[in-house]
Amino acid sequence: MVVHGEREVLPSTTRAEAAKALQQFTSAYNKADKAYDSSLDADHVTGALGDIDAARLKAGHALSASGNPAHTPLKLTDVTYTIPKKAGWPRWFVAEAQGNKGGNLHWLLVFTRDGLGRPFRVAYLTLIRPGTLPKFKKDADGWAQAVPVNSTEFAVPPEDLAKDYATYLKKGGKTFASGEHTDKWRATRAKAAKKPGLVTQFIDEPLISGDYAPLALRTADGGALVFFTNRRYEKQTAFEGTSIPTQTASVRALTTGEIKQSLTLEYMSNGVALDPKQGSGNGQVSVLTRLEGLTSAQGS
Repeated sequence: MVVHGEREVLPSTTRAEAAKALQQFTSAYNKADKAYDSSLDADHVTGALGDIDAARLKAGHALSASGNPAHTPLKLTDVTYTIPKKAGWPRWFVAEAQGNKGGNLHWLLVFTRDGLGRPFRVAYLTLIRPGTLPKFKKDADGWAQAVPVNSTEFAVPPEDLAKDYATYLKKGGKTFASGEHTDKWRATRAKAAKKPGLVTQFIDEPLISGDYAPLALRTADGGALVFFTNRRYEKQTAFEGTSIPTQTASVRALTTGEIKQSLTLEYMSNGVALDPKQGSGNGQVSVLTRLEGLTSAQGS
């Protein structure tokens, strides 16, 4: 009998393998952070986190080539693993842990791998308040359920969430519930766009394929928890006779070109949203948390 792994519905990994993947990531992350060397954890990060982490380490190395003088090893404890049972690739799982960095917030990580023999790598990393995540639908053995990203049973198909979020940030609307990362962030951006002597423009782009593809878990109430990625640009243009505000050393380390009258900042953003089942509640998507990092900048 031939078993086709790409079609067989199986847990994405074992709990022991998930714990090992977290340990390997933490060890590599600490080595890279201590040395400010992205090659030391490149095999353990990908997607949005891979871009954010590489830029952070690049800036750090530019400022301190001998390594991170303020390095404190990351320690993750009290870990909860949510492992979906699914067919095909990528296989993936979620880990929520208490960290010694980030204050009282928990670390929320999504590990993915796209083939047998390939290592699990962290594609999504955000910080979240304890108790924020919903309950997940699980079978009798405790395995969670992955949601097809093209499913139309939710307020927004998970594969469209990054695109709809980018549209919302530009035009507003009723797709997303009020919160820190929705209407409040739009208000903050609108205020920034009107600073005296400076014009700021924002462009948001959805990333939906490859290592940036959305991932979704079914919640106990029939909704979905969706991990999604956006890239955003923030262009600052100074009026004639004025100048771009002084940037931090980290920003300058990631900037190419000479900052004369404009500066375009590029950020990678990964978010986590609660996507309700169609017809439930108010039908709005709630963005629970979002983490972004500067990946490059261009002066002109």
